Amino acid sequence: MPAILAFEKISKRFGAVVVARALDLALAEGEALGIIGPNGAGKTTLFGIASGTVAPDAGRVIFAGIDITHLAPERRCRLGIGRSFQIPQPFNGMTVFENLVVAAAFGGGRRERDVYGRCVELIGQCGLAAKANRPAGSLTLLDRKRLELVDLIRDIRRGGISIIWIEHVVHALVALVDRLVVLHGGGLIGEGAPQTVIASPAVREIYMGIPADA
Repeated sequence: MPAILAFEKISKRFGAVVVARALDLALAEGEALGIIGPNGAGKTTLFGIASGTVAPDAGRVIFAGIDITHLAPERRCRLGIGRSFQIPQPFNGMTVFENLVVAAAFGGGRRERDVYGRCVELIGQCGLAAKANRPAGSLTLLDRKRLELVDLIRDIRRGGISIIWIEHVVHALVALVDRLVVLHGGGLIGEGAPQTVIASPAVREIYMGIPADA
């Protein structure tokens, strides 16, 4: 399948810390790609480079055949790139539904009334219909844990969405993704079928802290 998103020779460093060194990585259309790696390996930085909140020192980002390396985040959003954050930061003065409408309207460059129907569908898909009119800042961690994340991501994939998923709970990734990559020291130390990558001696020792001969 053709790549929907590609990182070509991406390099990025923060002072003496190198998080990407001429990194090549592609996401195929319709693929679910999992990324793991030790803290500081560059996983979140790679997300930032894809979404436009972090600029690479060198290399290119290609989306659907378009060089987006220098596009602003909002322009990438309207092309179809979205991301989530480890720590949610909703508009606390708005309801859950209003937050979704803002994202759909301004992220998609559409009028608010034109996105209402789709927002109703999405809020039901995410299991939040009963909480649609609650202030977004009132949702607790327990509320979020009730969501069946793996099932939700499967539903998203059925809609033809390509996914890059960073996750420390490795068994969740293995259950869902088509391919798994492991970042370390600015490059890839593992890439391929999830079970094969997890069984790699280098991955076991560097990422999981398990001696390769254990």
